[in-house]
Amino acid sequence: MQSDPFDKTGRSNTRWQQSLLSREVRESRNRHRAAVLWFTGLSGAGKSTLAHATEKRLFELSCQTYVLDGDNVRHGLCGDLGFSVEDRSENLRRIGHVAKLFFDTGVIILSAFISPFSQDRAFVRRMIPAGRFIEIYCSTPLEVCESRDTKGLYLKARAGLIKDFTGVSAAYEPPTDPELIIDTQQQTIAASVEEIVVLLVKRNILQL
Repeated sequence: MQSDPFDKTGRSNTRWQQSLLSREVRESRNRHRAAVLWFTGLSGAGKSTLAHATEKRLFELSCQTYVLDGDNVRHGLCGDLGFSVEDRSENLRRIGHVAKLFFDTGVIILSAFISPFSQDRAFVRRMIPAGRFIEIYCSTPLEVCESRDTKGLYLKARAGLIKDFTGVSAAYEPPTDPELIIDTQQQTIAASVEEIVVLLVKRNILQL
């Protein structure tokens, strides 16, 4: 396992238990290769909508797949974290390790998180074998994201009721070299999903 700079648990007292089933064996049964699809972008950019629509399409193609959604993990696994820079990094560290566990089972895991900092996304990328981490940047403009604002978060942030809100009072570092860029303002969800499927085929993750 790679060194985790955040680990403070005394790993010398634990030992990684190797499964009797390799990822390759699991992939052969699934009839597709494992991958981590990482959706990043501002709140309201369409990450969760696109991730869930892609999950449904992959399920229809008989893939083993699951979405890790930013809001959902805040209800349990990361319910003790806030939105400071440190807590956001810890949030991504935890999700990265969960995604890696799913990956090892041969699943196509879809992660939908703002994940505003490039170093945190790079940390997760390093955990996954080359070619299996696919960063999908939902590049929808801020004004469009604000116009959607189904949760009223931008209004609260503009009013100073929410601190450290990405795009308003906290920075977002766009990916410099993502595998895919999608503007959900310009492209339909259906077209975006098919673009992702085509990419998975090109990467030899899916065979249609």
